[in-house]
Amino acid sequence: MIKIFSSKTTTITSAAIILGLTSFVSRFIGIIRDRILAHNFGTGDVLDAYYAAFKIPDLLYVLLISGALSVGLIPIFTKVYYQKKDNKKDAWELISNIINISGIIIVPLSFLLIIFTPQLIPLIAPGFTDEKLKLTIQMTRIMFLSPLFLGMSAIVGGVLQSLKNFFIYSLSPIFYNFGIIFGATILVPVIGNIGLAWGVIIGSILHLAIQLPVFFKTGFRYSKILNFKDKNIIQIGKLMIPRVMALSALQINLIITTAIASTLTAGSITIFNYANNLQSFPIGMIGVSFAVAAFPTLSLLANQQNKKDFVKNLSSTVRQILFFIIPLTIIFLLLRAQIVRIVLGTGQFGWEATIKTADSLAYFSLSLFAQSLLALLIRAYYAWEDTKTPFFISIVAVTFNIILNIIFTKTNINMGVAGLALAYSLAYILNFTLLWVFLKFKIGHLDEKRIFIAICKFSIAGLFMSLAVQISKYLLASIVDMHTFWGIFIQGIVAGLLGCFVYIIIGLILKTHEMKIFIKIIKDKLIKTKNLPSDISEINEI
Repeated sequence: MIKIFSSKTTTITSAAIILGLTSFVSRFIGIIRDRILAHNFGTGDVLDAYYAAFKIPDLLYVLLISGALSVGLIPIFTKVYYQKKDNKKDAWELISNIINISGIIIVPLSFLLIIFTPQLIPLIAPGFTDEKLKLTIQMTRIMFLSPLFLGMSAIVGGVLQSLKNFFIYSLSPIFYNFGIIFGATILVPVIGNIGLAWGVIIGSILHLAIQLPVFFKTGFRYSKILNFKDKNIIQIGKLMIPRVMALSALQINLIITTAIASTLTAGSITIFNYANNLQSFPIGMIGVSFAVAAFPTLSLLANQQNKKDFVKNLSSTVRQILFFIIPLTIIFLLLRAQIVRIVLGTGQFGWEATIKTADSLAYFSLSLFAQSLLALLIRAYYAWEDTKTPFFISIVAVTFNIILNIIFTKTNINMGVAGLALAYSLAYILNFTLLWVFLKFKIGHLDEKRIFIAICKFSIAGLFMSLAVQISKYLLASIVDMHTFWGIFIQGIVAGLLGCFVYIIIGLILKTHEMKIFIKIIKDKLIKTKNLPSDISEINEI
């Protein structure tokens, strides 16, 4: 069984499909999690407190570990690991050193923040009542335990990604969600609302534990080493600093967004998070999956100064992401109310909450392409060990986001929580645009012609898909009972599937290259016809 879990994936697209499928399962479990939360708590004070309680522990996790460490860890560990073919001692000592350094920083800092939680929470939720603040403080103190487990999990996951063991790494978010569901369904009835926070801790432990058997199977041997002056640690630190600052800026942006949402109508924080969680489904399944799968290959090519193949792989991955994300954007825009009602419309979650969440989801969906490609572009910079450019660009985007937050909620425009979603989307589009422009300056051409042709084909297919979805949606509304769950479910599923079918047909008619790749991968993985090429750009154009 461990042999299956520890098998390596050798191509970007096949790795992305594995990550995408497991991400789909994870996001589906996340939908079940959100449905349980919506059923039990609606959009009231408890979930506002719950989501607000994540902010400072998340900031600590991002500051010290998260993508910051993995961004430095993956290229440096990959370099050290493959330097000596038969001796991996240096590579495993590096990982031991990282684990030890992370532990002695995270543990005391977490306990210090637990002490000062009552002083910190009013800063991120100034609009909360005293009772709401008290619950948020209690939950936050418990959640400060999670960065330790998630931090270790990020290190282990970074190693597994470097060695292209993507499958078991991609399972960890599924088990994280299981922990939260356990807290909501089992612990809350026993110990009260605080059980939600303990569910997060159980989830973070599972997030780490599921990866450990395969991690130790890689040959890792723990060493009692603590060396801050190690050249590789210093190099990782140099790569981390700009990324830490960039991620911190993004987290601070979310904290400010939460603070503003706390001053709006009750439930605004929850609605924002529900809509954000829903839109993260395609981003995680497509954008992040392809970006994570591509990163080791891009890092290796950048390390070899092979710009030609770097651009080929980057372009191929961009086109693959857009091939999937464009139809998903159409579905999330045209079927937003159906999605929200099917996923969350139960128990305490009423129609008013459905409409507000659907409005926010629509504005989030406008930037699905930018958010999905952002995950890839950032890693393209990191492959060249450039973390400064994404940092400065993120500062510009975050500043833009905060200004728009204020304009859309605190002026005569006053769009409410939907304004926060629109500001978020516009900021991500700006972030993506600047990253693309500066990467072009850095590398030269980015195969824009092929990408543009692909976008034109996707857009034509998307236009016909939109017509199919809209027509079928209105026809079905006159047939099914739209006041019932099953009526809405049938309308949404049938309209969505019909739209996807039209997208595929038009894509085949237009001889879309990415459609050929997708069909080939499905055949190779499910029918096992023959081996895949070493990278997806090796498949000839149609």
